[in-house]
Amino acid sequence: MRFHISLLTIAVCQLFATTSSGQNLQPFSTSEANQPFPYSEMLTEGEEEEEADEIETDRDSFTPATTVAPPCRIIFESAWSFIDNRRVPETHSLPEFIARYGVNEWLELRLGWNYEVGGAPNSISGNAGDPEFATENEIERESQIFYGFKAALTSQDNFRPQSAVILQVGTPTSGRDTATGLIATYAFGWELANRWKWDSSMRYGYDSVEGDHFNIWAPSTVLKIPFGEQWSAHVEYFGVFSQGRARDSTQHYFSPGIHYLVTRDLEVGIRAGWGLNNQAANFFSNIGLGWRY
Repeated sequence: MRFHISLLTIAVCQLFATTSSGQNLQPFSTSEANQPFPYSEMLTEGEEEEEADEIETDRDSFTPATTVAPPCRIIFESAWSFIDNRRVPETHSLPEFIARYGVNEWLELRLGWNYEVGGAPNSISGNAGDPEFATENEIERESQIFYGFKAALTSQDNFRPQSAVILQVGTPTSGRDTATGLIATYAFGWELANRWKWDSSMRYGYDSVEGDHFNIWAPSTVLKIPFGEQWSAHVEYFGVFSQGRARDSTQHYFSPGIHYLVTRDLEVGIRAGWGLNNQAANFFSNIGLGWRY
């Protein structure tokens, strides 16, 4: 428990310290958040506003976006994941739904729900859970409701990254487990001169299974590459590691993906991935969309 309390304290302290020091959070504008470097002076004001107006979802990669939902707007995200486990039955995860409501320039509220069925928990989506595989060839069914917030911490300024923190909890609504778990994520990144984006994150979870309390750590890094006006691709590494279990687990993944902007408020995308070690799933695919209202 002391791990997630410490992480929560650090995130809150950083948020208020940044605000009090006047680091571009008052006001914090979406156009500032997405301003590239080091040639930002070469962009016109119209180009900055046009690029910043595009939806950016958390679901299009394991690494979440460093931006928040615009004030008084809602971003709906949903996806379906298929996971080909190595030693137990495959896992299906859907609808991986989350609604993100922008309260102001730097804060959004989050509410979501998901259902999983299969031989192992889903560890390849944003709400990564227990990474340990089942020891028997059995099918588990469980669902959870997620609620929390996302707050912008810093905007990009040369080598200072744009960053945000997500704090949310997951409460089971069906299945054997009844304990509420914490998920905290720190995300940071830069937009480069060629419009490429390099984002990274560290996700921490505190959970329990049948009275066994443990920590989950999930580092990730992704390079997003736009091509054309509406297409983009990415390559990503992420890992999921448990700590404090009777039998800890380590999983490594490599994942490419591609995304298409139907409109500036509607994005569809697909990503796939392969496990890089024996404890990771053999293969996974994820397809979904995001809509801003």
